[in-house]
Amino acid sequence: MKNNENSRTGKKSESSLKSGEEIKPPITETGIIGWLKANLFNSPLNTIITIIILFCFYKIIPPFVKWAFIDSVWYGPSSGCQGGSGACWAYVPNNIRFVIFGLFPSGEQWRALIAMLIMVATVVYSGKRERWKTSLIYVWLVNTILVGIFLKGGILGLEPVESTKWGGLVLTMLLSVIGMTAAYPLGIVLALARRSKMPTIRTMAVVYIEMIRGVPLISLLFMSAVMFPLFLPEGVTINKIFRAQTAIILFTAAYIAEVVRGGLQAIPKGQYEAAESMGLNYFQMMRLVVLPQALKIVIPPTVGVLISAFKDTSLVAIIALYDLLRTCQSTLSDPRWMGFSTEAYIFIALIYFIFCYAMASYSRKLEDELGAGKSY
Repeated sequence: MKNNENSRTGKKSESSLKSGEEIKPPITETGIIGWLKANLFNSPLNTIITIIILFCFYKIIPPFVKWAFIDSVWYGPSSGCQGGSGACWAYVPNNIRFVIFGLFPSGEQWRALIAMLIMVATVVYSGKRERWKTSLIYVWLVNTILVGIFLKGGILGLEPVESTKWGGLVLTMLLSVIGMTAAYPLGIVLALARRSKMPTIRTMAVVYIEMIRGVPLISLLFMSAVMFPLFLPEGVTINKIFRAQTAIILFTAAYIAEVVRGGLQAIPKGQYEAAESMGLNYFQMMRLVVLPQALKIVIPPTVGVLISAFKDTSLVAIIALYDLLRTCQSTLSDPRWMGFSTEAYIFIALIYFIFCYAMASYSRKLEDELGAGKSY
């Protein structure tokens, strides 16, 4: 009897295969259930860890959703948030102008907005590889001058605005965009100088890089704001924002120099020899052969340095510059908004995240275009 049943089953499977029917795996091995079983519950230890994490999510996410969305207040005066159990997102519309523009005169804030748009447009325009030409340098110079004109004023019928009134997101963007743009080529020059065969140039580059990397940025900012004016002749002053900008550029360039130096060391010696055999001089060899390969290799760590530099601009708050973080802290000193620091800092963190994520996304896109990191 068993042999007859087995023969019938075999004939049935053979007939199903002949008819073209596809034999599918069990549902426990495919789809969501299969993925969960293979990745989250594939061993006793992973099962325990998964259960603990799910329990933590259960304890954290529902209360957060209730606080941030269900019981929250999204508009109106601060009095509408008093006594509530939810988030007071009304902080954002009531303080957003001060957070973005700082102490910039309300009637002239359109100028600060245009300056921000010019900086963003310049960065976006520079993102296309086909535009990486000498003309791009002039685009940056012209647009930087335009940004200064709109912020400073005093010409073309624009009312003058003291730099002490620049603040908020405008100041953060100014320090970061100009700082990173100027620090990158300076870092490349320092990297080349450190690998120079001329002892004097190499020693100067090593001393500079190691000295700058050996101190925190906050000390350079203090020196630029407090100590540097002591060495100036009597009656001569330099803008505090310019001094802070210089400190950020010098600090970031030292870190970029070491990243680029790592890329230069990764280039095989044969590339140098091949360039020399073609009759290229040092500058042509670096510009046409070595640097393009080295900079492609170090895209990820370079972007990491630039993202850190963007976030480090918040340190200028300690030298009394009203950047994005300082303006946020100033609003929290208002008795009407005391006690709502969580909402304020979440809002500021979201702004930083948007800019940092945009830089990281562009770096990934650039890596894909250049084929960086691929093995052949």
